[in-house]
This record gives sequence, structure tokens and C-alpha cells, in this order.
Amino acid sequence: MIQTLILSFLTLALLNTPTNSQLIFNFCETSSNYTTNSTYETNLSNLFNSLTKNTSKTGFYTSTEGEPPYQVFGLAICRGDMNDNFCNGCVTMASRYFPQICPYNKGAIAWYDRCIVRYSNHNFFSQLDDGIPGENICLDQSASDPYQFKQKIVTMMESLAHIAAFNRSVHMFATGAGTGLYGLVQCTRDLSGEQCYNCLNQTLHDLSADDQCDESVQVTALRGSCIVMYDMKQFFSSDPTWVAPPDADPTIIPPVKPPSLSETQRGNGHKTSTIALGVGLPLVFLAAVIIFICLRRKNRFNKNRIPVNAKSRNSLLIKFSTLQQATDNFSDSNKLGEGGFGPVYKGKMPNGQEIAVKRLATGSDQGLSELENEVQFLAELQHKNLVRLFGVCIEEKEMLLVYEYIRNKSLDTLIFENSSGRKLKWEQRLKIIKGISRGLLYLHQDSAIRLVHRDLKASNILLDENMNPKISDFGLARLLRGDHTQSKTSKVVGTYGYMAPEYAVHGTISTKADIFSFGVLILEIIAGRSNSSFSGSSEGNILNYAWKHWTNGTAIEMKDPCLDPDPNTDLEVM
Repeated sequence: MIQTLILSFLTLALLNTPTNSQLIFNFCETSSNYTTNSTYETNLSNLFNSLTKNTSKTGFYTSTEGEPPYQVFGLAICRGDMNDNFCNGCVTMASRYFPQICPYNKGAIAWYDRCIVRYSNHNFFSQLDDGIPGENICLDQSASDPYQFKQKIVTMMESLAHIAAFNRSVHMFATGAGTGLYGLVQCTRDLSGEQCYNCLNQTLHDLSADDQCDESVQVTALRGSCIVMYDMKQFFSSDPTWVAPPDADPTIIPPVKPPSLSETQRGNGHKTSTIALGVGLPLVFLAAVIIFICLRRKNRFNKNRIPVNAKSRNSLLIKFSTLQQATDNFSDSNKLGEGGFGPVYKGKMPNGQEIAVKRLATGSDQGLSELENEVQFLAELQHKNLVRLFGVCIEEKEMLLVYEYIRNKSLDTLIFENSSGRKLKWEQRLKIIKGISRGLLYLHQDSAIRLVHRDLKASNILLDENMNPKISDFGLARLLRGDHTQSKTSKVVGTYGYMAPEYAVHGTISTKADIFSFGVLILEIIAGRSNSSFSGSSEGNILNYAWKHWTNGTAIEMKDPCLDPDPNTDLEVM
């Protein structure tokens, strides 16, 4: 069984390579639902079959199935640099997993790295965004010269917006290459040229006004009708549609030709417009972007901002007075513990809901940074093996996070203490291992945003009343954008003993770093001993201890002595 777990550990690491389309983000229309075996469900299934069968032929397809009130409308579009096989694979995957991503919702949209698939119970064709909220995903790394970099972005992306919107031969898709900058834009082909340009133009304005994206070198902006991406590395597979002139001065704005419109057919019979392409940038647009940059720089020192969209933030806000009452004014009798963030208290809301409240310690810069990460990520994540964030409180100098209360203690207190450890049989330990693996798979592959936890350890695994594990503490989590499988950091954070060597030494961040930590955690669960307990021993750490037993053929001797001595009884594969 131990050999099987170690092999599974290695297999899980291999499964996280980017061989399949990756879900970047999704939005579920929760206003109306359908039921199992209903007419709407049948029509939706037929719609998915139609999209899967037809989208790869031209890279874009719209379809409707059924009659009102059970009619369903659907659209699929593949990224313009994807071939037929990648396109078909992406749409197939999206169609297959939609019932899991947005179960029973009558409308939803999913942005994958290679395609976008959307369906709804109302006709959204040729409607700009049509109520779909946008999402910006930006790397927390700035260019060495932000002002010049921003000028390059503005020049390139405005040119690409013109190409995609008004050059019908490129199917509303354009890519660009400049000095140290690559860009991509795309619109759904049911739009007119003016609608496409407006969508892209507004998205660029939104990015300039976004604190997190203002000077980022790696951006993905997702909208219901268009996408905008740029990076310092080439991320698209086709030749660029637009190339910056050599040694071009980004401050010189070439003139733009006035539009020359003519109607033509595009896609599935929808009309759009074409325009004689101008390679320049409207001066008004440049001025607007510069103003936005100045305003964002002025406000970027506001330490009380929380980097989540306004809709998510407002739905999470809880009054400080409510938390005072819930925790009996943060009494010591309700104190559960204390970490780098600050103290944690148990409480009970007026509706009887038990909660755990993290209260930011005064003057804690580390705590502020972790609070931002927790809100940014947990507000977007929902999985049974992740701790659930109920809300956030920001009033004057008070900053607090409110979580579901997990009745049992953290895994380290149960597995490493003899009196508690003896209560955990092998079936329970295996259940915990499986639950953690499901939570990691969600973070790395199945969630709307792809995260590396960076601090996976026994004390960050909480156990509910049924001994189901919940991964907690996302204060050090790091976002991986789109098809990027790793990034670099100059500041290595986490817990020594759980860190992957390439991360601890070189600062290389990838999902494999979490898999390494998960492997250490599995060994601890099997042995019933913490990695730190080997300090001062001949082995030095649990990895050397495991390797010694493995090479000697005595792996079974690693197991916790308080487990049943008969390996065929307790260590049977469940």
C-alpha cells in the first residue's frame, strides 16, 4: 500500500502537465435552474453535441435547441491560433464538464485557454457581453520601466483591436509582437465590427483602471464577447498579425485613416462591418489611458484595498459589531489560536452558524498581505475539500476574515499526538489523503483560477466532524495564469521541510511544488510523525527516513506503530 501511495504521488505530479485544455475562469447564471431529466436538460445535451460536432470546422459556431420555454442558445469559439484537433478537444472538454462546473444552471460561460463556450435560456447572440461580468487575471510582477511598457501596450493593443474588429479576413482575431511584448485579442464572431472594437476598447480602459493590472507584465482579461491578453513571452502559436516597426518610438502616433464601412457576411449568417485598417492610435485614447495610469498610481498606496471585484466584495462584507457579538467581544475563552496573521476566535452568528474569525494583528504587514490573498482567492473558490470563506470585515483599523468553523482540530494535532493519533485508523488516514488530493486537483486544474498553495502542511489541513479534510490558509497562494505552468519569485515563502528543492533554491513556482509538499504530508500521515521530529536523528528528515526503508525493502516498517500490526488488515487499499 505504501508503494502504491508513493507511485500515486508521482503519477499525480505527471497528471498536472498541461496536456489538456485548462479552465481559466467561469461564470454561472444562478437566477434560474433546470431539473434532472427535464426538457431543458435534454435540449442542453443536444446543444453541446452540436457545438462539439461543428465548432472546429470554422472555429466558431452558434446554435439553438428546442422551443420556448425550454429553448437553449449556445455559442462556442476557439482561439484563432488553435488547430482543428485542439479546438475540438477544448469544446468537447467544456461541454463534458459544464454540468459539474455549473450544475443545473440555465446559463453559464466558461473561458478555457483554447476556447470559450457559453449557453443560456435567452438569446444573447450579437449582444455585447449581455450582463456577463468581466474578470482580469494579472501576474503580480511589474515591468522595469512601467511607463514605457504601458506605452507599448497601448500602441500594440489598439492596433490589434482595429485589426480584429475591421479586417474580416482575420475572423475577429489578431496577435501582435513588439520588443519584449506579445499581445492577442479576439471577439465572438456574432458581433459587428463596431461592437467588437467597443468591447476591446472598453476592456483596455478597464485594465488601466485595475490596481492589480495597472503595470502587470502578464494579463488575461476575459469578457463575455471578447478577450485581451498580453505577456512578455510569446504565448500564441501562430505568426503575429501585427509587428511593431523596428526601433519605433512609442510616443509618436501615426495618423489613423477614417473608417470605410461595408457590410459583409460572417460566421453563421450574422452581419458585421469591415474597415480600411489604420495602424495608428487615436490621441484621445492614449490621453485617456495616461489619465487612468496617473489615477491608479495615486491610489495604489491605499493599504485598505482588497483586490476582488466589487460584486464579490460587497456580498462578503460583515459588520464589525456583528462579529463582536458573535465572539463575545473577542473573549479569551473563544480564542482558538494565533498565527502570523493574528488571533483566531470561535463565534456564533445570529442565525446559529458557527464561525472562525481571523483578526488582523495591528501593524502586521504580513497579515495584510495574507488577508488580501485570502479574500482574492477564497472568494472565487468553492470545493468541499477547501475551507469556506463566509465574509470579510473592514472597518477603520479593523480587518477580519470569517470562515466556516471546523469542529475537529488541524491534522497535526490529531496525527502527531499519541493520544489523538491512536484514534485515527488507517481508513480515516486514507480518507484524509484522498480528500487532500481532490482539493489539490481542484486548485491546480479544475477551479476557475489555477493556484499554487505554497504552504501545504499538516497544520493547514482542518478536519470536520466526519474527518473530511479541508485545505486552509491561502495567505501565501500564488496564481498561475492560463497555460503558464510555472513562474519565478525572488521571495521564497512557506515552511522548510515541505518546500520543493527547485522552489527553495531557485524560486521556481509550479503546481509540482504543492505535489512535493503533498508527498511529505503523505509520509507524515503514514508514519504518524512530523518531518521536524527527525531533526537531530541520523536521517535528518522524513524523506531520508522513507528512502532508507525503501532501499532496504522495509517500507512497511514506516507505518505508525499504533496502526494494526497486520498490514493486510489496516493498510488494505480502499
